[in-house]
Amino acid sequence: MRSFLERASQWLALLCKLVAGIALLALLAVTIADVGTRYLYRLTEGAITLRVSGSVELVSYLMLFSLLAAMAANVEKSQVVVEAFSHGLSPTIKNRLHGVYLLGFTALGLILFLGLLDSASAAARHGEVTQDLRLPMGPIYSAAAGLSLLLGLRSLVHAVLSAVFGVEGEVSSGD
Repeated sequence: MRSFLERASQWLALLCKLVAGIALLALLAVTIADVGTRYLYRLTEGAITLRVSGSVELVSYLMLFSLLAAMAANVEKSQVVVEAFSHGLSPTIKNRLHGVYLLGFTALGLILFLGLLDSASAAARHGEVTQDLRLPMGPIYSAAAGLSLLLGLRSLVHAVLSAVFGVEGEVSSGD
């Protein structure tokens, strides 16, 4: 069971890192294209009027996807240990506390998932679109809901691994 959970977590992390990487590369491409076309417009004194329509909107949604995916990919590295509180505890108890802490991220991911799923269905029912590009909001909310679900699932997997099996999580020192 433990090895299955660890492998599943690794595959989910790889998927999340891939999504985050693609979203960040797309974000970078949109930003470079927008800045480049604005600079070209200024250099040619308005002779070339190429523009990236809705660049701010695209960047904001790509940032949402990259942040949700990155959070899901790195959830096991999320806890900052403050030595003043856990100095005298054994490593086993620290690992189990880390698992209980990750249950909070599980709840966060599931609450975000349910809220975004509700928003996606409402947006699809009402035909809600983005302000600049007129893209349907339903798929955007659905993608964000899926990434939130991955955050909840990976948090749950690592909570079980830490709390039940006592697996050591990667933590940052709060020194």
